[in-house]
Amino acid sequence: MESRQEKILAAIIKEYVSSAVPVGSSLIFEKYNLNVSSATIRSEMLELENDGYLYQPYTSAGRIPTDKGFRYFVDELMRDKKLTQKEQNSLQVEVLKLKAQNRMLARTTAKLLSEMSDNLAVSGVIGSDDFQKAGLQRLFSKPEFQNSDSVCRVAEVIDYIDESIDSLSKELENKSEVEVYIGKENPICAVDECSMVVSKYNLEGGEEGLLAIIGPKRMKYSRNVSLIDYLKKLLSGGGVVVILVILV
Repeated sequence: MESRQEKILAAIIKEYVSSAVPVGSSLIFEKYNLNVSSATIRSEMLELENDGYLYQPYTSAGRIPTDKGFRYFVDELMRDKKLTQKEQNSLQVEVLKLKAQNRMLARTTAKLLSEMSDNLAVSGVIGSDDFQKAGLQRLFSKPEFQNSDSVCRVAEVIDYIDESIDSLSKELENKSEVEVYIGKENPICAVDECSMVVSKYNLEGGEEGLLAIIGPKRMKYSRNVSLIDYLKKLLSGGGVVVILVILV
C-alpha cells in the first residue's frame, strides 16, 4: 500500500474508532493535513475500497474499515501505546492486593478490569466452571450492540465462554506474544462485530494462564495490547492460574 493510502486508512480507523459512524473524505480533508485535495482523498478511498480495505455501508455514506483494513492497520501501522505511569502503578497495587486474597481473585479482578476498560470483564480459573463477570451493561451500551441479534449472539458467547477455553488454549500453543484476532478470525467468538486480543502466560509453578480482550472491531487495539501485555507480566509468577476476558 502506498504511503498516502496508509495515512488515509489510519485516519479513517482513528475516526471510526472514536465515532462508530462511516467516515467521509471531507472529514479527513478538514482534520488531517495530508497536503492533497478532497478529490484526491475520495479517489484514494475508492481505491482502498476496491482493494478490500474499506466498504461503503450505503450510497452516499462514508467508509468503514473492513476486517482486511483493520488487519493491515494492526500488522503494519499500529504504534505502541503504553499505559500511563499512574495506570501501571494502580494495576501493580491492585494485583498485589488480589494475590493476597486468593479467594476473591476472580470476582475482584473482573470488577477491576471492567472499571479500567469501561467494558465487560470476565475472570476465572483454568479448568474451572466458575467464571465471574462484571460490566455487562458497559458492553451492551456500545453502538455495535444496539440490536437484539447482536446482543443475543454476544450473550451466548459469554454464557459458554468456559467451554471455549480448551480450543483457545490449543490455538495459542507455542505463541508467546499477544495475539490479535479480527472478526471471523476469532477462534472462540462467532460474532462478526468482535475482535479479540489474547495471550497466554506462565506462572512460577509451571501452570498456564490466559488473558483476553474481546470487543467491537473498532476497539483500541494498541491500548488493549498494552493492557494485556502489562497484566501478563504482573500476573506471571503469582502462583494462581487466572483467565481474564474483557469484552469491549
